[in-house]
Amino acid sequence: MTATASRLTGKQHEEATARQTGDKTYPAPRQLATPTDLSPNGVRAIGAAVNALVADAFALYIKTKNFHWHLAASHFRDYHLLFDEHADQIFATIDVLAERVRKIGGTTLRSIGHIAALQRVEDSNEAFVAPLEMVNQLLSDNKNMAANMRQAHEICEDYKDVATASVLEVFIDETERRTWFLYEVAQGSETTV
Repeated sequence: MTATASRLTGKQHEEATARQTGDKTYPAPRQLATPTDLSPNGVRAIGAAVNALVADAFALYIKTKNFHWHLAASHFRDYHLLFDEHADQIFATIDVLAERVRKIGGTTLRSIGHIAALQRVEDSNEAFVAPLEMVNQLLSDNKNMAANMRQAHEICEDYKDVATASVLEVFIDETERRTWFLYEVAQGSETTV
């Protein structure tokens, strides 16, 4: 079986996402249906994959800022600045990804409820999270974000959407960089804490 055959098709991915999230489909009304040479199935599949990434980015941004604001540690300044840098980088992806969905004729997120329905990043509502646990949660979330971006990239390739695929390549690299930094912080904390 080829790698392509073992992946979900765009339509299968869209249906699986809808089942997992209970997401309503928001087809673009005539006034928002930006003309594109992509197929309607491609627009739906790419839109579903990228909208889930936008939801994840919002959730990861808030989680990262939560940890930035509620940090208490001997390495406070270093972690505080790192989390803030990461949050800014994550936030910068949101508009770019959402606008990709609009550029191909889809619609994007509408509300906090829509984000909650699609997000795959777990919220953190604990009163206190130890610094190393913060690092480990963000490490895992960023690693998963990169994997989800790769899946979205494959869907873009299936429908020949090179522009969205290209944007995702940059964001995958940035996400891997965050993962790398968090991994090194976690390794260093074992010897310095």
